[in-house]
Amino acid sequence: MSSVQDLSQEAVQEPGREAPLEPTLEQPVEQNGKPAGPQQRRGLGLSGKLLLLTIPLILIAAILLYVPAIANYWHNRLNDHIAAARTAALILDAAPSGAVPDSLMQQILDNIGARAVAIKSGHQRRMLVSANLPSAIDHNIDIRRITPWAMFVGSFRTMLESGDPVIRIIGPAPEGAEFIEVVVDQAPLREMMQHFSRNVLLVALMIAMLTAAMVFFALHFLFVRPMRRLTVSLVGFHANPECSARIITPSRRGDEIGVAERELSDMQHDLMSMLHQKSRLAALGLAVAKINHDLRNLLASAQLLSDQLISVPDPHVQRLAPKLVRSLERAIAFCQSTLSYGRSREPTPARRMFLLDPVVTEVREMAGLAQDGSISWVSTIEPGMSVDADPEQMFRILLNLVRNAAQALESHDSASHQIRVNAWREGAVAILEVSDNGPGVPEKARERLFQAFQTTSRAGGSGLGLAIAAEFVRAHGGDIRLVDSSHGATFRIELPDQPVEFLSIRNARAGGRAH
Repeated sequence: MSSVQDLSQEAVQEPGREAPLEPTLEQPVEQNGKPAGPQQRRGLGLSGKLLLLTIPLILIAAILLYVPAIANYWHNRLNDHIAAARTAALILDAAPSGAVPDSLMQQILDNIGARAVAIKSGHQRRMLVSANLPSAIDHNIDIRRITPWAMFVGSFRTMLESGDPVIRIIGPAPEGAEFIEVVVDQAPLREMMQHFSRNVLLVALMIAMLTAAMVFFALHFLFVRPMRRLTVSLVGFHANPECSARIITPSRRGDEIGVAERELSDMQHDLMSMLHQKSRLAALGLAVAKINHDLRNLLASAQLLSDQLISVPDPHVQRLAPKLVRSLERAIAFCQSTLSYGRSREPTPARRMFLLDPVVTEVREMAGLAQDGSISWVSTIEPGMSVDADPEQMFRILLNLVRNAAQALESHDSASHQIRVNAWREGAVAILEVSDNGPGVPEKARERLFQAFQTTSRAGGSGLGLAIAAEFVRAHGGDIRLVDSSHGATFRIELPDQPVEFLSIRNARAGGRAH
């Protein structure tokens, strides 16, 4: 949106012709006669990224469950071989020597899935039963002192190793023996492990997929959808920030997303209100710029006529004519600088020391507060008090405050109306107070009291008086605020003098030029 300065400058250069709005970086350029919307960045959204993040994490969790299950299954099968061998050893030890036929021994070996069973007691190692012993043992596994890492390596070696290797399993023996040994083929164990691995992997994948879906949808509904709602509101508000339908309606969530929704809604309301005020200010600047030229000509003509009044010998005219001339001069200067407020820069104060009492008296006369009027006037100023400020800007500051007070008193039903101006010094700070006994400032208007278009009293006010006064005071490095009082409104202005160092340097330079 164009600023007041752009609109007003165009209007001054070509009266009667409105300045076109030119596209800026914030305003999309029209394409093919249609305004371009906000650029959409292509790529994965939050849902896609969440899915890509969830799947590998769930697969990692499934692998972390799958690996210990395989290792534990392998270790249990080895323990089963040892348990069966221990049972066979008890049976063979209980039978008389040579009483077990070969067919029964072969049946025992088939049942335990082994080629041989041996036991060691003390220094003696005794073969209990054997058949088709291999010439070499490929792997030795002692389950008495096996570690988790050895279980992991051994289980996957057994499952993935090709061929038909032979392994020897060493485990705890029955009482009275040191250990028991079982020689088995690895192929049957590998087949069992591969079958178990397929079942575990299938179940793990099903659980992983179900868990991933539950986690995805939970996170999607709890976080992704609210974030998408915030994003849609931001994009829509950026496309048309003056449309109230684009403002997000906050939910009742109490977490961070709920806080973000409420803060975004408040920010959008504030921005929309600010844009409406800027639009009004732009329209005001455009209107004032259009009439500025003609108004200055009319005032200049009035000034020429007023100059002729000085030659009139009437004493009453001689007394009023200089005041009329000064008023017209101020009006012309004000018209020439009308647009400075819209440009957000006022002239730099031309500060000097001057007596405050004459300025206050002139403010009273310009405000139309006669001595016998309905509003009484009380001025309490320290005798001979001087203020280090710009006299014209100080005049406008006090005039705005006094006029605001007079307008507030007009709408207030009271037996007596009074405006009081107090001024005193506290060291290098000049303090001025303008107060009235009117209705005071409403509580809801105090937060934005010194902002443009924030009226405090009558409905027909422009809402610029306090904003202009505050801008002038801040340009002097001072402060203006509303003072709490039991009745009426009191505005206090604190104006510090210019720094001593600056005055010393200026005086020194002036003295040097004089010499």
